[in-house]
Amino acid sequence: MSMAAGEAVARLVRLAETDRRPLRFFLDGTERWALAGDTILSAVLSVAPALRRSEFGPESRAGFCLMGACQDCWIWQEEGPRLRACSTPLAEGMRLLTDAPGDWP
Repeated sequence: MSMAAGEAVARLVRLAETDRRPLRFFLDGTERWALAGDTILSAVLSVAPALRRSEFGPESRAGFCLMGACQDCWIWQEEGPRLRACSTPLAEGMRLLTDAPGDWP
């Protein structure tokens, strides 16, 4: 299940600091844009309705504590370890997945 594909509704709407440098990243293989200084969580939620789906059911997850303590904001990289989205800065060209790589059919 790819939450980024075909869904245009963002959870966050940027109202300020729109003059920061744009950063390109990929979410489930689709090119997306955020701004320098964004965390992965704010970048993803500015282009998608949720960060990932729960591994225990069909519910969508969007972070909970927002300070790196609750384990709710893990997101996967196409290659490499998963990341804590609420406290990891977005980097140019990051390739992120809303589902664990093994969850794909």
